[in-house]
Amino acid sequence: MDENTMIQIRPATLTDVPLLRELIPRSVRALSATYYTPTQIESAIRHIFGPDTQLIADGTYFVATSAETIVGCGGWSARRTLYGGDQMKPAEDPPLDPTRDAARIRAFFVDPAWARHGIGGQILDACINAARLRSFRRLELIATLPGEPLYAAFGFAPCERFEAPLPDGLTLPVVRMVRPVDVGDSRSRPVPSPYPS
Repeated sequence: MDENTMIQIRPATLTDVPLLRELIPRSVRALSATYYTPTQIESAIRHIFGPDTQLIADGTYFVATSAETIVGCGGWSARRTLYGGDQMKPAEDPPLDPTRDAARIRAFFVDPAWARHGIGGQILDACINAARLRSFRRLELIATLPGEPLYAAFGFAPCERFEAPLPDGLTLPVVRMVRPVDVGDSRSRPVPSPYPS
């Protein structure tokens, strides 16, 4: 990785999906290895982790690129689903009401070679700003254990720890976290919109 390479954040497109389907398992296997067992990781890749193409269609999922190579992804949602890719989505995913519901932060993954270089933070900044522009006042997410420190650094507070059930009988420990859209800290600053003007 070239430390001087500029990272660009842009909305994901459906043509990115094949690359996301390669990036996500690679990210999970490398970055979750000290938090979950190999069996849990492989089960979660099969049953939970993957692209949610509804987010891409909604324009609320982003990719981070370096020299046009996708090195990270993540998004937010104005729909009810809290976590999971297409393989576990319900038939319907109704919209949220920003006056009473929390926007969802969804599906963050970073290429292991680019981990801990601020990519997740840049995508999260874009998500928070976009949710603010849509009049959401609160944010909610389900964090994996390796993802919890990133979200905590951005002002998310844990409110529930639970075991997400997997269809094969295994479970995956996760954390539900929440925060206001605006918390008055340096990590909630407005950033330029990643959407084309």
